[in-house]
Amino acid sequence: MVTILGIESSCDDTSAAVISDGVVRSNVVASQLVHERYGGVVPELASRAHQQNIIPVVHDALKQAGIAKEDLSAIAFTRGPGLMGSLLVGTSFAKGFSSALDVPMIEVNHLQAHVLAHFIKADENDCEQPKFPFLCLLVSGGNSQIVLVKSFREMEIVGQTIDDAAGEAFDKCAKVMGLAYPGGVVVDRLAKSGDAERFKFSKPHLPGYDYSFSGLKTSFLYFLRDELKNDADFIGKNREDLCASLQKTIVDILMDKLYRAAKDLKIKEIALAGGVSANSGLRTALQAYSERYAWKIHIPKLAYTTDNAAMVAITGYYKYLDGEFCGKEVMPYARVGI
Repeated sequence: MVTILGIESSCDDTSAAVISDGVVRSNVVASQLVHERYGGVVPELASRAHQQNIIPVVHDALKQAGIAKEDLSAIAFTRGPGLMGSLLVGTSFAKGFSSALDVPMIEVNHLQAHVLAHFIKADENDCEQPKFPFLCLLVSGGNSQIVLVKSFREMEIVGQTIDDAAGEAFDKCAKVMGLAYPGGVVVDRLAKSGDAERFKFSKPHLPGYDYSFSGLKTSFLYFLRDELKNDADFIGKNREDLCASLQKTIVDILMDKLYRAAKDLKIKEIALAGGVSANSGLRTALQAYSERYAWKIHIPKLAYTTDNAAMVAITGYYKYLDGEFCGKEVMPYARVGI
């Protein structure tokens, strides 16, 4: 049996998970609520919280999995991309733990891990994984990409944002409306009781499969500015409709390019990944496209949409099978592609 301990510390969630032969045994996440008061993640506070959380989180993951640390085959950890201070905590812990146990280390690309989260098995009989090749729409606060996934190790970005990511657009527009952080979650909740056709916002016209959300943010900001001149309580009176219209615009932008890529590449196996894949509007839209175009879709469980160590562990599992290990001299990187 191959048993991998995964460690994720790329941003503000400290997570540890255990996967045995592809089956998840535990997935523990400690979130940092301290950032809410600042309206965004504060890197220094994040790294300090990781230092406090990582040992108890790993302890809980092993305990819940019923696995002794001596039974681990390898330690997989997120090397990047992410916040450097946060990544250093996870990387340093992985080095120390692998040395103490005399087991190999496996470095994991955070973006690849989001894609491969679809291969986490709930049990031995779980066979709902995507078939290669498939397209994955990877959307989060920092990334908006259409990825052609040819195998566990071979991925190609066919489209990506040229400026802001979809998650960033959600959060910044939410902040303009005075909503709590993280804004994307609040927008999704309020949008459910709003009229998505009430307001129209700017959509980019880019060639190919690339995205742009900076124009939408500017359009949204100027629209609110003009309306607030006439009615100081405009946002309060129209909050649900604003959220619903904003969400529909972002989802339409994402799905339009995904549809074009799927049509041109003649691929009908489609997956979602990343934090924004938890958005109910995006999930509903993907389901509608699936029914219309006969797509076979793969929507991740909510636990695997945000940063989590199970996706790190499953990526580490397949790299373990290929014998792809790293040395103790490895250092994290803040920026890197998929």
